[in-house]
Amino acid sequence: MQDPCQAREVLGIVGDKWALLIVRVLKDGPLRFTELKRSIDGISQRMLTVTLRDLERDGILTRTVRNVMPPHVSYELTTIGRTLREATAPLLEWSLTHLPKIGEARAAYDNR
Repeated sequence: MQDPCQAREVLGIVGDKWALLIVRVLKDGPLRFTELKRSIDGISQRMLTVTLRDLERDGILTRTVRNVMPPHVSYELTTIGRTLREATAPLLEWSLTHLPKIGEARAAYDNR
């Protein structure tokens, strides 16, 4: 029987805002580093690099290097990554739908 506490590992991925945004952006197919950076507002080059490495290590995405000049590196979701995208898409949609109300609640709280 698996220890339910091991789920923290997966929840760490799901709870990471950059990881979920990368998974979301890669939904339509492979992208290069610069394309990912342009698509994710506010992410630093270092944070993108670290998050991509973590996602690759976890089997969520693959990194492909093509030996051309200059080298062409792209990132693509694995089968597991695509299922993560499917599982988290409702959460991302919920976030976008409720963002205005959350902003209002935060402003009301901060004004107290």
